[in-house]
Amino acid sequence: MKSRPEIKMLAKGAMRVQRGTAILLVFVYGLMVGVSVLLDQITLRVAGWLPYLIVFWAGLLILWVMMVNLAGEYVKIYRREPACVGALFTGLGVNFARKLGGTLWMMLWVFLWSCLLVIPGIIKGLAYSMTYFILADAPKAPARQALKLSMRMTAGYKGELFVLWLSFIGWGILSSFTLGILYIVFVGPYMYATFAGYYIGLRDKAIAEGRISPEELGMAAVGGPSLGEKIPEGRFGRRLGREVLTRGFKRHIILSFKGE
Repeated sequence: MKSRPEIKMLAKGAMRVQRGTAILLVFVYGLMVGVSVLLDQITLRVAGWLPYLIVFWAGLLILWVMMVNLAGEYVKIYRREPACVGALFTGLGVNFARKLGGTLWMMLWVFLWSCLLVIPGIIKGLAYSMTYFILADAPKAPARQALKLSMRMTAGYKGELFVLWLSFIGWGILSSFTLGILYIVFVGPYMYATFAGYYIGLRDKAIAEGRISPEELGMAAVGGPSLGEKIPEGRFGRRLGREVLTRGFKRHIILSFKGE
């Protein structure tokens, strides 16, 4: 698996390819959050508490599913595949119940662990952090299974993921001084693309080590370049190509021993 600086560098490069789309994804999602909050307040003042609660929870559930769609589009951006802002909305009609169920299942377990102490909640939150990406990128994975797959992917990497989160705190503070503009045009896209890169790296490593199988994610048993980023040309591309082929060979041997 690539190091944190390497993944961040690849994320920045992927952002440059689709900078406009990357920015619009963050902007539109943030706009929808703002619209949801505004509707909540209007409903509360005009109609009272009961309609407010209905509108509040309806908006929240839709936003959670849109977050899954957002994660999926950033996986495409990191892979340098065409992403679409409209997918935030059109994706609501695709596996809505599964996406919502997986998100609610994750939220439930994070809440239960957080009731014990803050630290267990943080640890489990890191363990479940790939759930959004799995729900978006592996449509054949059942809702509850996505949480288990995330736990297996992040096994041994929760500390590194925590450090990754910490690395964006400074950017977040700096964004607050620009009234969120820096977050929309750079920090948000950079952060989402980086976590998409980590998802791909953790997924490929978990498959190579036999902790999860490609079939659980709806992938072919043995894959080549599809497991990572598109391979660039030149000396670096040849070296990366050899690494991809080596990973595919290792995975084939592991799955052969498992009888799959």
